[in-house]
Amino acid sequence: MKPRDVVLSALRHEDCGEVPYTLPIEPEVAERIDAHYGTKDWYKKLTNYMMGVSPVDTDYKEAISPTHVRDIYGGIWRQDMRPWHLETVPLKEPSLAGYDFPKAETFFRPEEKERARKRIAEDKGQRLVVGNLGWGLFERSWNLRGFENVLMDYIAEPDFIEEVLDKLTDLYLRFVEETVTLPIDAIHFGDDWGDQRGVIIGPELWRKFLKPRWAKIYAACRKAGVYSLQHSCGSVAEIIPDLIEIGLDCLESCQPEAAGMDSFELKKKYGDKITFWGCIGSQSIIPYGTPAELTAHIARLRKEMGKGGGYIMAPAKPLMPETPTENAVAIIEAFAASPKAK
Repeated sequence: MKPRDVVLSALRHEDCGEVPYTLPIEPEVAERIDAHYGTKDWYKKLTNYMMGVSPVDTDYKEAISPTHVRDIYGGIWRQDMRPWHLETVPLKEPSLAGYDFPKAETFFRPEEKERARKRIAEDKGQRLVVGNLGWGLFERSWNLRGFENVLMDYIAEPDFIEEVLDKLTDLYLRFVEETVTLPIDAIHFGDDWGDQRGVIIGPELWRKFLKPRWAKIYAACRKAGVYSLQHSCGSVAEIIPDLIEIGLDCLESCQPEAAGMDSFELKKKYGDKITFWGCIGSQSIIPYGTPAELTAHIARLRKEMGKGGGYIMAPAKPLMPETPTENAVAIIEAFAASPKAK
């Protein structure tokens, strides 16, 4: 099977005898892995199951100083420290009066689109082609107003929030239209709804404001014949049935340390209805486990989560700087031990 076929089997909940995976790695960790192996060729151990393309840049920023950037919406960010910090918000008040919402075409990248088209043609169907669309509806709502302000707005200014989310939904529907002009298999969205405890605005407000709008976006993917993949950090356990209801195909990150996000319990409850992507704890076993514990855990994930398809293995977050080199190497070797796609 080609790597693409293996991922498609997982998304279709078919057990093909192989569990696909992704392994994003922060540059600092990659440098240490290079030193461990004495070469940069260690990545050849791994199967590359997916190809990401980005004809739409949802997070374009221009530099305005050595430390600050401005996004398309007008927000000013400090980016020389982790995490990035939004210092100046576009909307000082809960109103769009006098504000020019950016047009969808502002985000389009024709040159990147043509590069992507060439890469896809050269790949000849080996890998699953995924269009990337990050910074979703909830995230952009707080980018426009600031995090604390928008949390109050969801309660105190519902009409304003409705107006903002409608405009953002219209943008995202146009982003989907542009992305599917490429011969792709899926679209990967980003929108962090959860923290460690649960849905940040609570499940009821999420259902009122975000659920119907994401339903439109996932429906646009289905109409175009592509799978919908959704990144969301933290605990979204309370709304997984809602995500299934509105047609999401795959939930990514699946941080096992967050409330209600135990990977194996999620598989038991929902594994025949939605594909899970992630599940290796970036806050627990990756930085604090031993190589032997990681190897055993990955074997269990492959066996139990991969049963019947519906699972793409990955760390919940990229391998971060706090990842010990020996643990990063253990993950690489354990991933590489899976059956290779032919």
